[in-house]
Amino acid sequence: MGFFTKFSRSLLIRSSSIVSDKLSISRPSISTFNRLVPIETNLKNDSNSYHFGTGPSYMRGTVFWGKANSPLTIEEFHMPRPKAGEILVKTKGCGVCHSDLHVMKGELPFPSPCVVGHEITGEVMEYGPNTDPGIVKRFPIGARVVGAFIMPCGNCSFCVKGQEDLCEAFFAFNRAKGTLYDGETRLFLRSNGNPVYMYSMGGLAEYCVVPAHALAVLPNTLPYTESAILGCAVFTAYGAMRHAADMRAGDSVAVIGIGGVGSSCLQIARAFGASEIIAVDVQEEKLRNATSLGATHTINAAKEDAVDKIKEITGGMGVDVAVEALGLPQTFLQCTQSVRDGGKAVMIGLVPTGVIGEIDITRLVRRQVKIIGSYGARARQDLPKIVKLAEKGVFNLNAAVSRKCKFEEASKAYEDLNCGSVVGRAVVEIM
Repeated sequence: MGFFTKFSRSLLIRSSSIVSDKLSISRPSISTFNRLVPIETNLKNDSNSYHFGTGPSYMRGTVFWGKANSPLTIEEFHMPRPKAGEILVKTKGCGVCHSDLHVMKGELPFPSPCVVGHEITGEVMEYGPNTDPGIVKRFPIGARVVGAFIMPCGNCSFCVKGQEDLCEAFFAFNRAKGTLYDGETRLFLRSNGNPVYMYSMGGLAEYCVVPAHALAVLPNTLPYTESAILGCAVFTAYGAMRHAADMRAGDSVAVIGIGGVGSSCLQIARAFGASEIIAVDVQEEKLRNATSLGATHTINAAKEDAVDKIKEITGGMGVDVAVEALGLPQTFLQCTQSVRDGGKAVMIGLVPTGVIGEIDITRLVRRQVKIIGSYGARARQDLPKIVKLAEKGVFNLNAAVSRKCKFEEASKAYEDLNCGSVVGRAVVEIM
C-alpha cells in the first residue's frame, strides 16, 4: 500500500494541551537570526487558556510528523495566539500545493512536526496586543481576507526596498526554522504543550495566525474557496510574469507545466496582452483546460518535441518569455531552449534540494538569454492588485479550481496531487 493510500486512511483525531514562554525580539536582523536559541529550548506555553472573546480555546489542525512519505494526522491545538502586528484568522479555504507535497515527501528540508498549507482565505477574529491602529482599521473584526504565502516582515532591507519576495525574516525564520519573526511558532498541541512548526502560516487548520503584512481584504463578491488560490498559485504566477519576466503586451509566452501555478500563468499572460500563449504538458485533460484559460496553442510533450514545436509556432524564433512551472531538470532545459535570442527563461518550479539544471553556456553568453528565478510576488503591493484583477473577472477562479474537499479529506487531495490527477488546483474547505 503506497504512502498516500495509507495517508488517506490514517487521519486521526487526537487531543492536546500546552504551556509557553515568550521570546521578545522587535525588529529582525541577520545578527538576530544567528543569535536565536533553538526553538525547542525556548517554548513553554503559558497561554493554554487563551481564547478570543467567547470563542473556543482549541482547534483542529493537520500535522506532518517529519518522516518522509508518512501520513498526516488531525490533532487538537490550543487556539493560536497572535502577537503585535499579527491577526488570528478563522480559515475558510486552504489550497493544496506541490510545495506542501515537497515537504511531506522529504524533498525540501523543513522543521517537524509541522502544519502545512500556505494559501488561505478566512475571517478576521482577533489582533495581537499593541497592533497598529491602522492595521485594525484596515482589517476590522469579521473582515474577509486572503493571505499570501510569502509573509513579509516589513522591516528588513529587502522589504524596505519593496522587494518583499526576498524578505530576510521570512526565509531566515519561517522557511529555515518554521516560526514567525520572534523565533516562536504559534502552534502548540493541546495534549502535551509541544510546539508544532508553521509552513508559512500553517493554513491547513481551523485557525491560523498571519502577519498583517501578508493579508489583503477579500471583497464579498469573491468566494472563499476559489479565492484561496490567489495567495499562492496566482501570487506566484503574478510575481513571475510581472517582476521576473517584466512581460509586455505583444510578447509571446510558453508555459511548461499546467498545474495550479502554470494555469495561473496562462491567465496572467492573457491579461497582460500576450500575442501567443503556448501551454506545454503531458496530460491531455490539462491541455484541454488550458485553452479555456487563455492558451492559443497546446503541446503534448509526451507525443512531440516541445522545443521544436514551440519554435515551429513562433516561426523558428522561440518565445519572448518561457516559464518553467513544474520543477524538473528536463523541463528546465526545455525552458531555456524555448526562448528566442535575448529572451527570458523564468523558473518557478521547486525541485528536491541539490537537483542541478543544465544550460548551453555558449548560447547563454552569445545570444544573451536571461535565466531568472522567481519565488512569488510582493504581498503588500501585489496582493491587493491580484484581488482586484480577480474581482474584475480577469482570473477564472472556477476553472482554475478543479476540486473542493472537506477538511477530513485533505489526505486524498494530496494523494491525487502526488499521482498527477489534480488538473488545476484542489482546495480544502474549512468552514
